[in-house]
Amino acid sequence: MKALKVLLLSSSAARGIAAALGFFAVGNAVAGWWLAGTLFDQNIWWIDSRPLPIWLANPLIVVAGALLLAFAWRPEMDGHRCWVTRWSVAALALISLWNTVAYWGLMALGTIESPFPLPLSFFVVMMLFWLWMAMTKGVPPPRSDRARWRPWMTSLLSFILIPVLFPLAQMFFYGKTDYRRPADAAVVFGAAVWPGNRPSHALTDRVMTGVQLYREGLVKKLVFSGGPSSSPEIIHEVEAMRILALANGVAVEDIFLDRDGANSRATVINTVRLSAREGWERVLAVSHFYHLPRVKMTYARAGQQVFTVPAVEKHLLVKLPYYLAREVAALWYYYLRPLWE
Repeated sequence: MKALKVLLLSSSAARGIAAALGFFAVGNAVAGWWLAGTLFDQNIWWIDSRPLPIWLANPLIVVAGALLLAFAWRPEMDGHRCWVTRWSVAALALISLWNTVAYWGLMALGTIESPFPLPLSFFVVMMLFWLWMAMTKGVPPPRSDRARWRPWMTSLLSFILIPVLFPLAQMFFYGKTDYRRPADAAVVFGAAVWPGNRPSHALTDRVMTGVQLYREGLVKKLVFSGGPSSSPEIIHEVEAMRILALANGVAVEDIFLDRDGANSRATVINTVRLSAREGWERVLAVSHFYHLPRVKMTYARAGQQVFTVPAVEKHLLVKLPYYLAREVAALWYYYLRPLWE
């Protein structure tokens, strides 16, 4: 009886996860068709299909997503449907495994650095393998009415957790990975300035990371982007950033200021235009790790590839849990924004 309960809950969790992944994959395809070519990449958070040509990868992901939705709705499958569903999931797992091996290869070559030796794609492989194992020909339904709600609640909880856990995983796995390399410029995203015109800890860490890139000769120019401070008595964010950079040896002619970078989207739009005007071909983006997945996605939507560099944190962010929770919501907001623009 105990083993049956575990099997029921495990199958229910698998259905919730399958529903979330399937809805994400199919929803992206529909949205991409509806938006007539607007970049709406269904792979950006959970699977990178670039090992395959786009004409093969996109249909594969859509078909796999539809089969995952079908499994979530009706997990009892006949032999043929079970075989097709399992092998579609196995194909996605192989793509994620390729991503994992490529990530380890880049780490071995020293092209990237990360405090985590396991990339997010490794856990995607494990999750897809678990789904593959859960796709049996059916699990017997619970006999008592009292126990019927438990599998549904488990599925619902799993479905809700995926949109929260995946952004968080992106922040810690992608955001913590350092992609620094020689570039024309580094864009440093602003943060608060405290009373007395003192840069906040977050702002200091971001600016000093940009200064480090400059000192190492990886970039020739620094772009400081931010908005006005919360009070008229406090100087503009980019002014505080410029003063700090000058005090640490950055030449004044190597500093560009974007005073209209009041939010991430504004910074991206402004600095993409600046890059085009200056003829910069490669740009680094510097911010805190939790912010970088949204930065990368927004630049990709604007048609510019950037390499992200997490700020070297020498100060403890007391409000980090709040920043993480806020960023989950902001990441989804930015992701879905093309739907109403």
